Amino acid sequence: MTGTISTGLPMTRDNPFDPPTELRELREESPINRLQFPDGHLGWLITGHELTREVMADRRFSSRAELHHPLIVRGDGQPLRRPAASPGMFISMDAPDHTRYRKLLTGQFTVRRMNLLSAHIGEIVLDHVKAMRDGGTSADLVEAFALPIPSLVICELLGVPYDERHVFQEDTAKALRLDTSAEDALAAFERIKDFIRDLVRRKRTTPGDDIISGLIASGEDLGDEEIAGMGVLLLVAGHETTANMLGLGTLTLLSNPDQLAALKADPSLIDNTVEELLRYLSILQFGTIRTALEDVEVGGVLIKEGETVSLSLAAANRDPERFDRPEELDVTRSASGHMSFGHGVHQCLGQQLARIEMRIGFATLFREFPNLRLAVPVEEVPLRTDMAIYGVHALPVEWS
Repeated sequence: MTGTISTGLPMTRDNPFDPPTELRELREESPINRLQFPDGHLGWLITGHELTREVMADRRFSSRAELHHPLIVRGDGQPLRRPAASPGMFISMDAPDHTRYRKLLTGQFTVRRMNLLSAHIGEIVLDHVKAMRDGGTSADLVEAFALPIPSLVICELLGVPYDERHVFQEDTAKALRLDTSAEDALAAFERIKDFIRDLVRRKRTTPGDDIISGLIASGEDLGDEEIAGMGVLLLVAGHETTANMLGLGTLTLLSNPDQLAALKADPSLIDNTVEELLRYLSILQFGTIRTALEDVEVGGVLIKEGETVSLSLAAANRDPERFDRPEELDVTRSASGHMSFGHGVHQCLGQQLARIEMRIGFATLFREFPNLRLAVPVEEVPLRTDMAIYGVHALPVEWS
């Protein structure tokens, strides 16, 4: 049995940590339901874990942006329909283009290479902890810790001068705001690309020990547009997602003192804690989308060629068919199999880097500030309900 949602993707949250209740209710009715997109297209919404995984692994479903019907209505009331992916924007491509670009970057993000970065990331985290302590007994954790740490790490990896970070941070925020018009959002992304394109040209003359310089020297004869496209994806994803997990994850642990106490009592739970927070919070508000390249049967339902499918990662990560007591935060749980990094050939390239940043970030933060607490009531924390990537705009904390 499937139903039709005539009002678009459910967005209203009853509390800061749970996805919209309507998503759970839809999943309980059926893991796949009809969804009317903002442009009137009648596609599908998948909320079940098994079916989400199935579609992500099925190459009969395309990631090509120009095939998708838009899921987001921007601030001007217009759905944001993206054109075909420009060179290097491999996240919105299928094989063989996606395969070619991703292969060029896979060696930069191996588990071994990411683990080698751990000591340096630890130094960066400790530097920011020291700056917080030197600044007094309170801070905005987003400004002082959650945003600058992943921003600095990805800047170093790409070879982006950190003192130029305001250029991409401001435009990234503008592009991800839901009240930004479609025209202004696309313009913001173009400015970020212009910034990276200029950096690529500088690196051709003065290379360094970084990913962009490595792409230039790869022998693949990559053009400036291709490298800039890859650079934009890595830059935006490399700081926005982890920054919001650090901010919202801290709020979640502070709001669940029994779980925080369990982590403090047994620091070896940090790996489980990170995976559980990834599962529990699912910060990609709209999940991801695919479009059928041919008629495909999924969960006993025929999805026709050209129909766009919205995959709710948040609902999949709370599916009781996959996770016991999914509505509870449990840092002792093994949350392996969550969908927060996706699945299949498009699984997040930087997931190991994100994990390391979160493991070191959370462990160091609560070790160095054992009595860290919210400086305002939880209901006064400004939430990113107005952004494509969920989290907190600010997190006032204090310690003594």
